[in-house]
Amino acid sequence: MTDAVRAVRVLLADDEPLIVAGLRTVLEAAPGIRVVAEAGDGRAAVDAALRHRVDVALLDISMPSLDGLAALEELQGRAPGVRAVMLTAFGAEPNVLRALQAGAAGFLLKNCTPQELVGAVRAAHGGDAYLSPPVTRLVLGRVTPRAARRRREAGELLARLTAREADVARLVAEGLSNAEIAGRLRMSELSIKTYVSRALGKLDCANRVQLALLVRDASPGGLG
Repeated sequence: MTDAVRAVRVLLADDEPLIVAGLRTVLEAAPGIRVVAEAGDGRAAVDAALRHRVDVALLDISMPSLDGLAALEELQGRAPGVRAVMLTAFGAEPNVLRALQAGAAGFLLKNCTPQELVGAVRAAHGGDAYLSPPVTRLVLGRVTPRAARRRREAGELLARLTAREADVARLVAEGLSNAEIAGRLRMSELSIKTYVSRALGKLDCANRVQLALLVRDASPGGLG
């Protein structure tokens, strides 16, 4: 199998050419990643993602024609295999939660480090999720139950989990990686990955971020 076949195929969508050039430079210097398409607006991004069969789409949340959030939602319907990572210059976007709940595989600030950018693409391609640390703080600070009903419904969903699945879900909500959870629970990383997959399936969550949001919705007391 050639390097080109193995490489993660990436779409860059941003209406600022300088941003796109910077992203391309970083990603193409990383082994196993190829930038196969660029777009300056959301409509072009969706079309390019479909045409070039991309694995990961980096979508600016503010674009003309079709914004990043609308592009994400359309991709979820037309190409659910494409993993979308949202880009923002601020980190306090009102649409952060909506994007994650819609199935975004991550959220990055445009001033992130090259290592964060590459890590986010690889995490998304691997079926995981990535949030820049400032975005994590924003999400965890804002995700609180708005009503007793929402808390109750989240708690009822989480009751489907076994005790060990619940332990793992709680640690996912704390932002720990599979390796960190394995160390905390003294289990193998493969076992943790299995428990995470089971929890996602039982709760109908698309990714770890949605699982974390559900656990936060159920707090306090959602997982005992």
